[in-house]
Amino acid sequence: MSPFRLTRTLPEDATDAALRADVLAGLSSTPKSLPPKWFYDARGSELFEEITGLPEYYPTRAEREILLNRAGEIAAATGARTLVELGSGSSEKTRHLLDALTKLDAYVAVDVSESALTQAGDAIVAERPGLQVHALIADFTAGLTLPDTPGPRLVAFLGGTIGNLLPAERAAFLTSVRALLQPGDGLLLGTDLVKDERVLVRAYDDAAGVTAAFDKNVLAVINRELGADFVPAAFDHVAVWDAEREWIEMRLRSRTAQTVKVQALDLAVDFAAGEEVRTEVSAKFRREGVRTELAAAGLDLTHWWTDAEGRFALSLSQVQ
Repeated sequence: MSPFRLTRTLPEDATDAALRADVLAGLSSTPKSLPPKWFYDARGSELFEEITGLPEYYPTRAEREILLNRAGEIAAATGARTLVELGSGSSEKTRHLLDALTKLDAYVAVDVSESALTQAGDAIVAERPGLQVHALIADFTAGLTLPDTPGPRLVAFLGGTIGNLLPAERAAFLTSVRALLQPGDGLLLGTDLVKDERVLVRAYDDAAGVTAAFDKNVLAVINRELGADFVPAAFDHVAVWDAEREWIEMRLRSRTAQTVKVQALDLAVDFAAGEEVRTEVSAKFRREGVRTELAAAGLDLTHWWTDAEGRFALSLSQVQ
């Protein structure tokens, strides 16, 4: 029995229903697309952990550098007594904040993965026996109800994950976060910054092919969960910089004309040779753009920190 409070707000069958809906909609549309959240089964999570250690993939190292150097400033600026982490996963980076937030009474981890929450929660309770630890199995993009914990609250959304949301989705998400906050509360947001195209493309198409395996893992998920017959080797991983939208797109490109059947959906999907499925958007940001998006949601950007090379930013927005 885990020594922390685990709450499920996501119905047991919600993941299966969402996968079915996303695959049906995405593979029936033109152009085809699949949401990036389906990369992250156990194998996908392992591959992503491997990606974060690759020489080409700078965001994790850059964000960790900021947290190590600025956690004390973040603590002083927020005085947080509750830390809420959205998409907490292993909660590994969070430990830098937990160490610095000396007034902290409660930590609330939010993720769709019960196993990740249980593992991280047990570890944090063992390290910090005086801390209240709450784990919410929830989809943070679908609205949240947080446990009753003391303020001020600091909501952390790290890793640049906000870049995986399309602009309208980002606006809705930031508005939903603002609705959780009271005066004195804050949002700590990780954003990857616009930089040289070659650096960006290499980060999403590494020489060792780990990102390619990660991209193709979504096909393995659909095969296993929905009885599809994708052959991952029949698709090539592609990373493209869209200069107008300032985002990276990851795509899977069909090597040949082929038809894929998805048994659970009674669906047959035709692919032309060279046809692509978009599997991820990863937007890159500029300071003023971040400020504008936060302001539109009613959040006031008060602090901005970057790593030494200016590759990645953590921003603090507060409710006045």
